[in-house]
Amino acid sequence: MRTVIDPGKERRTINFIDNICFSHVQDLAGNPMDLYLSLMVQNGNSEMRLASGRDDEVSTGLQPLIVWINGAGWRKCDKNLMAAEMQYFAEHGYAVACIQYRNSGESSFPSQLMDVKTAVRFLRSHAAQYGIDPDRIATMGRSAGGHLSSWMAMNTDGFDSDEWADASSKVQAAVDYFGPVDIKQCNLIEIENFKNPNHRWHKLEETHGGALLGGDPATMLERSDAASPIFSINPGTAPIIILHGDQDPLVPCSMSEEFYDRLVKAGLEDQTELYIVKNGGHGTRELFQIEVKERILHFLDRYLKGDK
Repeated sequence: MRTVIDPGKERRTINFIDNICFSHVQDLAGNPMDLYLSLMVQNGNSEMRLASGRDDEVSTGLQPLIVWINGAGWRKCDKNLMAAEMQYFAEHGYAVACIQYRNSGESSFPSQLMDVKTAVRFLRSHAAQYGIDPDRIATMGRSAGGHLSSWMAMNTDGFDSDEWADASSKVQAAVDYFGPVDIKQCNLIEIENFKNPNHRWHKLEETHGGALLGGDPATMLERSDAASPIFSINPGTAPIIILHGDQDPLVPCSMSEEFYDRLVKAGLEDQTELYIVKNGGHGTRELFQIEVKERILHFLDRYLKGDK
């Protein structure tokens, strides 16, 4: 069968660039580590460009950027684990960087936040190279990544490494997918769970929150608030959208509700959105349906594209 079709060219090509090294750090033992990110971006006919030095696609200009942060309890997680879910945003004109950060077995807090900030500074420093708008950057993360994305929304000074120091690590918006933004509450829940002999952990240092904090177990509760973005809300906090399932068995939905209430009390209601997802568990399918992604997209378009 020979058929001529005319599909047009409304949809733009998405390229995936992997293993971009953005940071050189050390683990807990002082061993050197390199951190990597991948990038999805609508930057033209890349293979033709490589083969012939020419490109037949007209540029749409610099694209706003979403920095995606995986979760998995701050434990080891492949940076590209949920890259396919992020393609939706790349289809709608956002560059998407999926970043690696030191897990809790490799370093204690605030190393994880420092790594995210370094990634933002690297991408801002290399914005022209990758077709990114350095003035329109948002973070997005799920679970532990939501905790780090919420921290990024605080736009607080500090927690910065010396790498790419010419660029700012501040963001213009953030997405918090059911993040454990109150580490002390998480640890108190685990302490209560220790009463169950069948619970998977029986020491605070074994838990996700305890492993994140590291150090002396006796002072973990005392140090929890300093690792919790819910207690760092300030006038410079970026617009944030919070999404949480009402049936989450790991991070209670009430934690996000308290986070929202504190943001409202701080006078940030006009730039803050909270969506409770009916029947949503911890990262279950309900959280990643198109309706949910559309709400995130509208939020990001408002603050990164100026859409009303």
